[in-house]
Amino acid sequence: MSDRVVSVVRPGALTTVQDSGRTGYAHLGVPRSGALDPAALRLVNRLVGNAEGAAVLETTVDGCALRSGCGVTVAVGGAPCPVRVDGRPVAWGVAVRMAAGSVLEVGAAVRGVRSYVGLGGGIAVEPVLGSRSTDLLSGLGPAPLAQGTVLPLGPGTTGRGHADVPPWPGPPDELVLRVRPGPQDDWFTDAALRAFTTRAYRVSPASNRIGLRLDGPVLERAVSGELASEGTVLGAVQVPPDGRPVVFLADHPTTGGYPVVAVVREADLGAAAQAVPGTPVRFVPAR
Repeated sequence: MSDRVVSVVRPGALTTVQDSGRTGYAHLGVPRSGALDPAALRLVNRLVGNAEGAAVLETTVDGCALRSGCGVTVAVGGAPCPVRVDGRPVAWGVAVRMAAGSVLEVGAAVRGVRSYVGLGGGIAVEPVLGSRSTDLLSGLGPAPLAQGTVLPLGPGTTGRGHADVPPWPGPPDELVLRVRPGPQDDWFTDAALRAFTTRAYRVSPASNRIGLRLDGPVLERAVSGELASEGTVLGAVQVPPDGRPVVFLADHPTTGGYPVVAVVREADLGAAAQAVPGTPVRFVPAR
């Protein structure tokens, strides 16, 4: 067996393998999946010399710990957090060299929700439909990490990448999401549409990789009855019967039967990955 592996010492609350996603299969009912914070994915990969879409680990809230079977360059980015190698503090957001047998400890997020662990060569689990991403909705890709899981690494890189001091965006104090009208915006009253773009929501603790759930103004419908299931897209703002919007994220279902009041610009969704419960959210019309 190759020594180019890492083994899981502590999996954390939810740590998954993610890359740039499983695109092109929505017509088969397969979600895109992939890293919720694409900018963080690209930056940690650049730091360790990987291709920008290589597979990394996405942690949730409380990090993880890994033991390396070989010398490897690592970088931890996304949500700021303490990082240690063999118990000694090392820098967050820069490339660090680990020796064979060393333990990398990724601590709890100080701000934000999801940290990203890039390793030289990338996580080389078997691709499924062209992606190594874990899809929590459909169950495709590798299972979330468990203690003792062994992950193969790709061929070693030549060293550090080309981003010595990358421009890490900070987790948002307020999440501002630019939207365009959705296909069923006329299913809502004028008062509901005004409230949607003028009043504040807050991120619900029930949010996950499937959707950003929001607490706040209830959107009253002008049209009653059921909507036939139809295709949905990343960033769709679906409104279930309780009237509280849900913003679809990477693991969202490819079809849905609730009206979509608006669609968030994809460029704004990375910040949603780092919005902790209680973060204020505003929807503003895209210009």
